Amino acid sequence: MPSTYSCGHAAPKRQARPGSLEPRGRGLRLTARIAVLAVAATGIVGFSAAHKTVTVTVDGRSQEVSTFAGSVQGVLTQEHITYTDKDLVAPVPEAAVPRSGQIIVRTARPMEVTIDGKAQTIWTTAGTVEEALEEAGVRSEEAWLSVSRRQSIERLVGVVSVSTPKSLSVAVDGSVLDAYSNATTVRSVLGDLGVILADGDKVAPGLDEAPVAGQQIVIERATASSGTETVVVPFATVEKEDPSLAKGTKKVKTKGVAGQKVVSFTATVVGGAEVSREILLESVTVQPVTQVVLIGTKKVNVPPNVSVNVDPGSAQGIAKQMMSDSYGWGDDQLACLISLWNRESGWRVNASNRSSGAYGIPQALPGSKMASAGSDWQTNPATQIKWGLGYISGRYGTPCGAWSAFQSKGWY
Repeated sequence: MPSTYSCGHAAPKRQARPGSLEPRGRGLRLTARIAVLAVAATGIVGFSAAHKTVTVTVDGRSQEVSTFAGSVQGVLTQEHITYTDKDLVAPVPEAAVPRSGQIIVRTARPMEVTIDGKAQTIWTTAGTVEEALEEAGVRSEEAWLSVSRRQSIERLVGVVSVSTPKSLSVAVDGSVLDAYSNATTVRSVLGDLGVILADGDKVAPGLDEAPVAGQQIVIERATASSGTETVVVPFATVEKEDPSLAKGTKKVKTKGVAGQKVVSFTATVVGGAEVSREILLESVTVQPVTQVVLIGTKKVNVPPNVSVNVDPGSAQGIAKQMMSDSYGWGDDQLACLISLWNRESGWRVNASNRSSGAYGIPQALPGSKMASAGSDWQTNPATQIKWGLGYISGRYGTPCGAWSAFQSKGWY
């Protein structure tokens, strides 16, 4: 009777019967099955390691995606999601699929605007007109807009007209009125100031022209040999310190409005020109409103030990010149700007944040925002600095204001 096999013991030798399998054949088949199972197990482990589930949000609409892609670009390609360099992709396409499992795509839309009479197109991923203008460096809270600041970009129709605040003056009735106005026409500037025009008065520039920063509007009154006329009463301007505003910042709290008075007179006119006048009576009919200007006194921590002796040909040298020429900022503001952009980009024109998509010296997000300052925004430090200074001025007032915000928030 044949011997019984047991695990771990060799079987006695015997002659194989016709049609039966040798013990060695059984061992080979068992080994092959084990090898197949091992390969299958390895494949399962590899499948588990490469497979991911991520949430892709395109313009606010989310979908859950199952993918083997290793990069954000791979996921978007898989889902046939296209984008341009103006769109926002976060993380950036070259980045690995994020651990958070979140990929966001915002499609840039064109917004046709006319800013102080200059037409341009702004490509933006912002949700509202106010956000888009702030991205372009326009402080919308003080500007006049032809549409609501909360108007959705997606539902926007037509051109948005913007008039930014400007400092100018009006020479009238022997007085000069200083004005800070966002009015769209000279006519509106005069109306805001309470200046009333009479028949025959001449205004330069024309009433329907757009005011320009630093401009003086001149009014020449029509004269009479005798009678009465209504003239303006200039408003006073007072300055008040405000500890909540950064030092060096000015803000108009109350706009000045000129008063009115009625003057009775007799005049001597020679050759069509008035050479003398005698005032008979003056009566104030509208009291002027005093203009109140807040002067910031809040101390800003200017970075210590920051050298402002910069090479005129360097990016910092370009910034120093632009700050002085365009904004009147000095070395204290330069020290804040140097510290801010040292932290943001190291002043490298091609600095790129792979996770957020921020680009350039000022780390604009996305970098294509800087196209509003010039088509060479990707390579020209002057273009990037011009945009960055405009953004800082519109949002924070000064570089030290932006530096203060960066210190408290970690971004600006």
